Amino acid sequence: MSTCDPLAPAGPWIVGRYAVGRPRLRLFCLPPAGGSAASFNVWRPCLPQGVELAPVELPGRGSRLDEPVPYALEPLADALLDVVRGEPDLPYVLFGHSFGAVLAYELTRRIERRQHLRAPAALVVSAHRAPHVPLARERLTGGSDRSLTAWLHRHGGLPGELLEHPEFLSDLLCAVRADLEIAERYLLPGPAPVRTPLVVLAGAEDEVAAPAVVEPWDAYHEASPRVRLVPGGHSYPRTHPEATLTAVTGALRGLGLQGLGVEGDRQG
Repeated sequence: MSTCDPLAPAGPWIVGRYAVGRPRLRLFCLPPAGGSAASFNVWRPCLPQGVELAPVELPGRGSRLDEPVPYALEPLADALLDVVRGEPDLPYVLFGHSFGAVLAYELTRRIERRQHLRAPAALVVSAHRAPHVPLARERLTGGSDRSLTAWLHRHGGLPGELLEHPEFLSDLLCAVRADLEIAERYLLPGPAPVRTPLVVLAGAEDEVAAPAVVEPWDAYHEASPRVRLVPGGHSYPRTHPEATLTAVTGALRGLGLQGLGVEGDRQG
């Protein structure tokens, strides 16, 4: 059973690695609050030729359920920096959804401060308010487990069948609360741009991170990226995997990354 203790990772960080053809581009995927690497399994049938899916398994969930849940951003982002540094030399993209977008952004900032590290070919932030935009609702972490469970279920972040497994649900809520605590308190005094090409996604029907609070990410890169809308609500990477990957690969083509494997046909 997981516990909300300081970060002490032991298990593998990349779980469920998958590629179609010979990998020429690695896609690191950071999950939403409480999510596991398995969140991205639905992407496999939609993956383009030459792209390697590298889902990140954070401590305290999925195959690492017995490890302590991290509750602080700094050590978690530092640990992810070591993960990227230890990967084989291959062009890569960082994708982060919701809470994962905060991690992907902070990881990119750390990588860019180290000149000896290969920078990402692109940073894709999905369904999270821009870091300098204040949270416009009450913090969910201040409520009861019952109210948090109802909120998650209402916004597609909690399948109804999990309500029948209280022990697993307790572990899941611990990870969700820790992640939400980080995401809800995360606020920068102003935009802090990255040099890495930036792609911004939002759900067209997202009531958690509405397009209006996602759009200010355009201040985080000199190219002022346009927000790409994906059908669906806050859980669109799971409910609309093909549309999400189409938006990602289309943006990568627009950045001139055709030679990195995103130009191939999807798996049939």
